[in-house]
Amino acid sequence: MTRRDRGRPPHPDVLTPTEWAIAESVRHGLTNPQIAKRRGVSLDAVKFHVTNALQKLGFESRAELRRWSGVRQDSHLYAQRPQPMTDVALGPMAQIARTVRDVAAARRWYGEVLGLPHLYSFGNMAFFDCGGVRLYLQEGGAVPSESIIYFRVDDIRAAHAALQGRGVQFINAPHMIHRHDDGTEEWMAMFNDEEARPLALMAQVAARPT
Repeated sequence: MTRRDRGRPPHPDVLTPTEWAIAESVRHGLTNPQIAKRRGVSLDAVKFHVTNALQKLGFESRAELRRWSGVRQDSHLYAQRPQPMTDVALGPMAQIARTVRDVAAARRWYGEVLGLPHLYSFGNMAFFDCGGVRLYLQEGGAVPSESIIYFRVDDIRAAHAALQGRGVQFINAPHMIHRHDDGTEEWMAMFNDEEARPLALMAQVAARPT
């Protein structure tokens, strides 16, 4: 066995699956401790993967990674043909986010008192259906932050490029935040309005029919 035969074979994508998962969390704005807690790994492991990702991409900072527009090759979005930028338009409101002091108490109140259909929960996050608009509740400490409005788009890469061309300053590039059990992917890119209030693009990407 030669030296090249030892170890794992090179991954076909620019990052390994684990590095991609960590990179997507960084692009979503999470800190290393937050990533470690969500993924159930050590802080040193997160630091290791962040460092590897930055080195592979030739970046010197997390800020560069957050604005990097790379798309993982095993995603449905990678296989999707981008739309022409002239065809891009913001769709209906897809989601609105609110911070709550206690997500368990909020889940009971919105579900049992208001009667909103509960969709799913992950850790300190809960999602409800409001007549087709998704309500996203996240536990966030004592002081609630301003609500975030999420606009649905058909092609998040094209919408991101088109709005950048109009002078919109994005906080992060399009990135996958979740893959549902049926394979549907949730993609997001956040930006601010002219008064620095948060907004976001959001897209659900399913596998293309074969």
